[in-house]
Amino acid sequence: MPLPFPTAAIAMDLILRHANLPDGRVDHDIGIRDGRIKAVAPALAASAAEEIDVRGRLVSPPFVDAHFHLDAALSLGLPRLNRSGTLLEGIALWGELKPQLTQEALINRAMAYCDMAVSQGLLAIRSHVDVCDDRLLAVDALLEVKRRVAPYLDLQLVAFPQDGLLRSATAEANLRRALDRGVEVVGGIPHFERTMADGAESVRRLCTLAAERGLLVDMHCDESDDPLSRHIETLAAETHRLGLHGRVTGSHLTSMHSMDNYYVSKLLPLMAESGVAAVANPLINITLQGRHDTYPKRRGMTRVPELLAAGVDVAFGHDCVMDPWYSFGSADMLEVAHMGIHVAQMTSQDAIRQAFDAVTVNAARILHLDGYGLAPGCRADLVVLQAADPFEALRLKAARLHVLRAGKVVARSPERASTLDLPGRPAQVSLEFAPGSIGQT
Repeated sequence: MPLPFPTAAIAMDLILRHANLPDGRVDHDIGIRDGRIKAVAPALAASAAEEIDVRGRLVSPPFVDAHFHLDAALSLGLPRLNRSGTLLEGIALWGELKPQLTQEALINRAMAYCDMAVSQGLLAIRSHVDVCDDRLLAVDALLEVKRRVAPYLDLQLVAFPQDGLLRSATAEANLRRALDRGVEVVGGIPHFERTMADGAESVRRLCTLAAERGLLVDMHCDESDDPLSRHIETLAAETHRLGLHGRVTGSHLTSMHSMDNYYVSKLLPLMAESGVAAVANPLINITLQGRHDTYPKRRGMTRVPELLAAGVDVAFGHDCVMDPWYSFGSADMLEVAHMGIHVAQMTSQDAIRQAFDAVTVNAARILHLDGYGLAPGCRADLVVLQAADPFEALRLKAARLHVLRAGKVVARSPERASTLDLPGRPAQVSLEFAPGSIGQT
């Protein structure tokens, strides 16, 4: 397709030369000016103040985390460790920690995590923030963090009534206060209400509130091994009733892993018709679910391939990093997708590409990110990976050689390589290999 302007006449601020792109295009140049992508083409005939030869490495839009808890991140060990490693002990621990929280500590930990995220090419995060503390301490802290990181990271906040909208006496009032202060997404946790009826009622109230205010919705939904936890059905029905198509997300959905196939065959078309998206959290779902099983033991993660086949937008989230629920993590969305591939057995070539999309374009679409992508006119937010294609990036959890925000390099990492001292063998070892390249004469 011809470019809409003579590129030779355009002086770029930066050109990335010899880039491979996630859609399979190879050896393309990316021209950037005024923080936007101006051209993507082979052998771009344009000048630039700076050029970076990426030498056939993959250049992708930045990673996007569609489900996270920034208010709890990096709080591991406070006030004590989760000895059982279970979801319920994690919730109890958070309840113990909340009275001890200070705004300064919350801001410091969140800022440290955002630094970690940028270094990993993660430039957009949707974070749920607990509103069941009447002080709204975490809300105010993360709104301040959102303001501070805005030049280099998109932080979208979800008002999350973690103790239950109806179960907690002040949760609904607090949630409305949080929205009034600038939190932009309505959250919920219907399976944590005291009864199934209360859970369904909470979904109806929250979706109605979002419709009245013109907001997005993202609910923790059916994070349970109970196949009869079916609040996603109510969420999809309310989405359809209120005309919220494309604005609602169901996160976790782990009970779907245990539902019978006949019921799921009715549920998936309802979700697709309602435009409800799904976010799976592979690292957390397989760690916390199935705890009451002996053997065979359920994986717990929702039905990702089936959701995708039904036309539902699916993203992967990190959910937790070093907090009461999960001791591990490093803001690496390739690690998240890598685990998702294994848990969902997404090992076909098409499915591997879908897993990469689940931490990039799908997640960006769920967050309604403006200007995300690799086309001319998109924001020049990019990641140069030490890999030739998405498959290799996932296999290696590749180094982020350059991370760009609005066309400026904001993070760099050295190439990964090892040296050997073995007789008759090469001195340097690279983990980068094209399929079929070994043993060819």
